Amino acid sequence: MQLLYAMDPMCAWCYGFQPELDAFVAEFPSAQVSWVMGGLAPDSNQPMAEDLRTTIASYWHQIEQVSQVSFNHNYWQLNTPYRSTYIACRAVIIADKYVADGAQRMVKAIQSAYYQAAKNPSLESTLADCANTIGLDREIFIKALSSQEIEQQLQQHLAISRQLNVTGFPALFFLDDEQRAHPITLGFSSAAQLSQRFSLILDSVN
Repeated sequence: MQLLYAMDPMCAWCYGFQPELDAFVAEFPSAQVSWVMGGLAPDSNQPMAEDLRTTIASYWHQIEQVSQVSFNHNYWQLNTPYRSTYIACRAVIIADKYVADGAQRMVKAIQSAYYQAAKNPSLESTLADCANTIGLDREIFIKALSSQEIEQQLQQHLAISRQLNVTGFPALFFLDDEQRAHPITLGFSSAAQLSQRFSLILDSVN
């Protein structure tokens, strides 16, 4: 069973969705999940505009109401946020290359640093710390972060996301035997909803 998960490690709704995804995937021990970095925002060193900070901060409260996760709301007072997520996407791609189950482990490390420990995930130092927690050599990681190879892989991830017409995250797809992608969810859903929709997809495919 093949699943394709388009997401961004700095997407708050993806963080809220993670326990639901984990519960759904646990129903299928043989499931293979391909993590595709969709990329919310290109590289930028400009501090996030105040109105956008307010909007995203409000999302965190909304997500807490409908999901199993909590946020450290002190993040907004402790950091200078940037609307810059491609660097975190590159970090996940690097982890996937060097560490077993690296994509999932790096995503969870970034989410923990960002949403729980109130660390800024747009900073190289934060991502290097995350890499270290999953057993990735810090120097190798930092060197790879600015490499042309990883940038090319990121562009491939972004292209896949565009081909699937993904316009928001999270987005989870089932890949059938012909490698056709069937959307299980485009946006937040509970594990129960995922299971129900997946059953309908299997009925239609078979």
